[in-house]
Amino acid sequence: MPEARRVGRRAAEILDKMQAHPAYGRLQSSSMKYSTCWATFTGYPAISRWSLERDAAPLLDEALRVLALKAAVFELSDGDERTAELLVPAPVDEMIHAVLAQFTLMTRLQRDLGVTFPHATELEEFTYTRGGITDAYYAAAGWGEQPLRYWLDAAEVNRRLGLLNERYQAAGLGRDGRSHDFDFDRNEPLATGVSG
Repeated sequence: MPEARRVGRRAAEILDKMQAHPAYGRLQSSSMKYSTCWATFTGYPAISRWSLERDAAPLLDEALRVLALKAAVFELSDGDERTAELLVPAPVDEMIHAVLAQFTLMTRLQRDLGVTFPHATELEEFTYTRGGITDAYYAAAGWGEQPLRYWLDAAEVNRRLGLLNERYQAAGLGRDGRSHDFDFDRNEPLATGVSG
């Protein structure tokens, strides 16, 4: 793994250049408009009392920081995708997907800034633990304390997903919201007893 100070310094430069780019405002607003596609049951819902209105902007900040870290690691490891696929908490990873969905803008930023924002789903692991290399890189970039509301250890995310799955099951949804037996053509009543 590249040394933390080098990664932090380079990531801070990359983020500054992203924010100074003429397309940055559009990237922010486009990523925030992705909300209608935010239908995951395992990332954002792990945040206590999650609210799109309250949490979207801070999550976007964290996603952009992580993308800058990953770009710095990718560059400093001679393009090693595996090394650049840093461990991050599920809520932050969900927002990274929303940013990367802005394909045209991200392609333009990569071209104009001369960086690559790597992301390889097949290399993702959801085993983020506080105090690891991602945290060291984040601290070295000088961005202050990570907001613990979003930077949840994998064990805590798994605990919360267990609680959520109890609710999902009561509402008629399968594990992690990945299935249901609702037959919309038969106009069946949905499960009751679960409040919003």
